[in-house]
This record gives sequence, C-alpha cells and structure tokens, in this order.
Amino acid sequence: MSEAGKPKFAMYWAAGCGGCDIGVLDIQEALLDVAAFFDIVFWPVAIDAKYADVEAMPDGFIDLCLFNGGIRNSENEHMAKLLRAKAKVLVAFGSCAGEGCIPALANQFGVEAILDFVYAKSPSTSNNGRVRPQPRSEMPEGEIEIPELRDQLVPLDAVVDVDYKIPGCPPVPGRIMDVMQLIMSGAELPPKGSVIGAGQKTVCDECPRERREKSIREFHRPFEVMADPEECLLDQGIICMGPATRSGCEALCPQGNMPCRGCYGAPPNVTDQGAKMLSAIASVIDSDDPEEIAAITAQIVDPLGSLYRFSMGQAPLRRLQTCGK
Repeated sequence: MSEAGKPKFAMYWAAGCGGCDIGVLDIQEALLDVAAFFDIVFWPVAIDAKYADVEAMPDGFIDLCLFNGGIRNSENEHMAKLLRAKAKVLVAFGSCAGEGCIPALANQFGVEAILDFVYAKSPSTSNNGRVRPQPRSEMPEGEIEIPELRDQLVPLDAVVDVDYKIPGCPPVPGRIMDVMQLIMSGAELPPKGSVIGAGQKTVCDECPRERREKSIREFHRPFEVMADPEECLLDQGIICMGPATRSGCEALCPQGNMPCRGCYGAPPNVTDQGAKMLSAIASVIDSDDPEEIAAITAQIVDPLGSLYRFSMGQAPLRRLQTCGK
C-alpha cells in the first residue's frame, strides 16, 4: 500500500540490458535518501508489483517515472503508454530509452530477417523443427500469449510524450544523484524536453588527454595497440567517439585508457551522431589523396556499429528496404 503524502516513484525496464536499474543502485547509500523521500509504487526488479497494480492507479498518480529500455515489442509499447498516463513526469532514462542503444543495431535487418537467422539458419539442439514463437499458442493448459516483436526498435519518445531524457549506458551515478537531488529539493525543473543529468559540450571538453594536429594514417582497435595514456586516443588512430558525444560522464572511459563509445548521445544541436563522428574522423586523416583516404578509412572495423552504436534507434539513417534486408 502506498504511503500518503510522499511523492510516488516508479521505474520500468523495457528492451534493454538492465544496467540502468543497476546504475540507480550504484548511487549506494544515497539510495536510502531516495527511498525515504519517495514512495516506491512500481519497480519490478526491486519490489513485488504487478501490471494490474499500475492499471488500477489513477492517471497522474505517479510523480516520477524513470523508463529505461527501448520499445521493441508490444508489451514495451503497452507499458510505455500505461506509464505515460499514470506519471506526471516521465523520463527516458538511459541510452536505450533515449536513442535505442545496442538493441537498435538490429534495425539494420528487421524482425523477419532476425527470426529467420535465429530459427532457420542458426544451429539448434533444442528446436530441430525450427519452430518460431507465435504471439498466441494453444497449450493443454490453455492459450498462452507472448509479446509480439515490432519490426524496428524505437526510443521511448517515438510512442509517447517524454518530459526529460537522462543519457548514458547507464547514466553515471553522480549525474543520477544530481537529478534526484534536484527533484527532491523542490527546485524548479528545467523546461520540458530538456536533456538532464548531462553537460552542454562534448566528452573531449571533459577529457584531460592532449590533442595534436591531424596525423592519422591508420586505425587500430583498442586491443591492437598500447595507447599512450596522456595523448588523445583518436590522434593515436583509435576510434574514440568523444568529439561526437555529449559531456556529463566525466570522460571516464578515456581516463581509463579506453575510447569513448558514445553512450551519452549526440552533443547539443547535433541530430546525427554518426555523421558528426565521420566529420571528426575526416579532420584527423593525414592525406589529401582520395584513394589513400579510402584505404585508411577501410581499416575501421564495423563502422555502422561503431559510429551508431548507441544512436541507431533515432538516427536519420535507415536500412535499405530492398530484398527483405
């Protein structure tokens, strides 16, 4: 039963890995302050709450809902619309809800191609009949129903109105707590539609590594070289998404001698993170010869998965609608 007088909190996990739920736990003892301030009315990974409980709530009953995960199936879409109705403030929490993240890379293929690969072309020791899951099936116990896959994974704001976005895969604990403290303080919230818990510049602006003039003549994967811990990773030929990624994470990956993956999404006023990164790559290649430039860029492994790893779900780029691919 909910506690009268306390603001109501909910969190939901749709198409994602669950790391955002762990990210909230990573605020550590500050979670006790959050739990003391809010009445947690729905958080499936933390409390025993059912969909029916949410359906029984009056519209606008939940004060704050953090929705993590993209919209990949009918259940995700149903819960997005239900929680939108029940929540005063709905937040796209994390990269999957905000941009699609890793699951959206499957948008290159579409659901039929995915099911065909999994159930017809992949080796199987437990499904020799290559039976595909059906939305509804008759069983001895009665009809069972499972969520139906959508053809594309889309971010939360593609199906419902979203008040705020908090980026990250997952958002770093410090930024999560910044947002929580802002809400718990009763201060005026930013304008609707704002990206909160993040900066207004790029990861490069937070990164202490030293930049040089353009000098790249070959690209490397991180495990192929021993990177200089003081020098810009991109200048060392390692694809680092820092120039095309919003600040706010404190450049934790580059400071750990690993390239930025791009999980905080595009910087302000940039609509296509991959295109922004292509521009950054072009600026550091040390050649004016088209053939040599083509040979250098051909060394980038999985360019689509590298440049759109977190933003494919909302990227202007779309897969070719030909030959079922």
